[in-house]
Amino acid sequence: MLNKTIFHIDVNSAFLSWSTADLMKKGETLDLRTVPSAIGGNSNSRRGIILAKSIPAKKYGIVTGEPVVSALKKCPFLIVIQPDFKLYNSCSNQLFNLLSNYSDRLEIFSIDECFLDYTGMEKLFGTAEDAAHEIKERIKTELCFTVNIGIGPNKLLAKMAGELEKPDKVITLYPNEIEEKLWPLPVGELFMVGRSTSPRLNRLGIYTIGQLANYNYAILEKEFKSYAHILKNYANGIADDIIAPFGHSHTYKSISNSTTTPKDVFKKEDAYKVLLALCENIGKRLRYHGQFANSISVTVKTNEFKVYSHQKQLNGSTDCSNIIYSYATKIFDSMWKKEPLRHLSVSADKLTDDCFYQLSFIEENREKQRKAENAIDTINKKFGNNTVKRCTLMDNEIKVAKGSTFSKDISNF
Repeated sequence: MLNKTIFHIDVNSAFLSWSTADLMKKGETLDLRTVPSAIGGNSNSRRGIILAKSIPAKKYGIVTGEPVVSALKKCPFLIVIQPDFKLYNSCSNQLFNLLSNYSDRLEIFSIDECFLDYTGMEKLFGTAEDAAHEIKERIKTELCFTVNIGIGPNKLLAKMAGELEKPDKVITLYPNEIEEKLWPLPVGELFMVGRSTSPRLNRLGIYTIGQLANYNYAILEKEFKSYAHILKNYANGIADDIIAPFGHSHTYKSISNSTTTPKDVFKKEDAYKVLLALCENIGKRLRYHGQFANSISVTVKTNEFKVYSHQKQLNGSTDCSNIIYSYATKIFDSMWKKEPLRHLSVSADKLTDDCFYQLSFIEENREKQRKAENAIDTINKKFGNNTVKRCTLMDNEIKVAKGSTFSKDISNF
C-alpha cells in the first residue's frame, strides 16, 4: 500500500480576500488586506458581527465573531464592508474546480478549505512540495487570493501543518517532523481539543501536544473515557483517512440553524415562534439532503451573553419539521431559566440515511406528516419559498438564514 500524501488547502482570510480581490478587479486601488479592515454585518443590527479580519486589524485585538460595534471601539478607523455570499460561493467553486485538476480525490471541508489526496500523482505533477507551490502560485495569479497548503501523510497532520505559519505558505508535517514541529505547540492547538478540553488537560499537567503524546494512557482514560484514545492518537499524528472522489455526497453529522433576535425575547410564546422558524428550516434541509435526525439539541444565549444548551434523543429518526419542533420546545421548557434571550439555535444531530421509529398509539401518524411537508417543499420550490407558509409565522419579525450550518462526520478524520 502506498504511503499517502495529503494536502490541506485553506484560503487566507477568505471572505476578506475574496471581497478585496473583487473590489480591485473593479478599480479599487487599496488592498484591504494591508490595512485594518474586516467583513462584518450592519453595525446598527445585533447581527452585526466580524466575519473576517485583516492581519493589521488583528493587531488591535479584533477577533472573528465579536460585534462590529465592539471592533470599532478598538479601532475607530477600521474599514468594515458588507459580506457578499454570492461572490464567496463563486470564488469557492473556482478554487475547488482548479484543485480538481490535480486529483479526483478532493474533500470539501468548508467553503474555504479542503483536503486533496495527492497520493500517486507525482508522475504527473512532480513532488508534493513542487505541486503545492505550483497550486499556490496559480491560485494567487489566476484567482487573486492566497492560500496555505499543509502537506502530511494524513488529514490530521496536513491540517496541523497548514496552521503552523500564515499566510501564503507551503508547510510539511511528516512523521519525522512531529517532535520538532507539532509537539512544542500548546495542547489547545491540537485538532479536537476545544475550550472545555484544554483546561482539563492543563489540570493534569499537560500544556503541550508533546506532553499529551507521552502522557500515561491509563490516567487519560480515567479522565476522558473513550475520548482518551482519540486524544492520544492525534497528539502522535495518528489518524485514519478516507477522501472520496470529487463531487461525492458526504454524510453530514448535524444540521443546525440559529438566529440573533432583533430584540430580547422575554416570553415563552415568542421563543416558540423563533424555534418554529428554525425547525422549519432544518426540516427542509434534512429532506433536501435525504437525511434523518436521531437527536435534537437547543442552545440559547442570554442578553448577558451566557450560553447553555440541552439535547434529547428521539424516539427513532425523523426529517419532519413538526416533530423536530415538538422536541425543541420540550427541551427549551426544561432548560430556560426565564432570562431575556438574544440568540437561539436548534441542531439536528446523529444524522443517518435511514428513517426508522417506534410505532405509537399516542403520537400522530408520522408518514402523513412527512407526505404533507414534502408536498409543501415541492410547492415552495416550484412557486417560491413563501408560497405556503405557517400562519403562526406570517407576521413574525424574526428572520432566520435560508441555509443551515452543516457539520460533517469526522469519525474518519
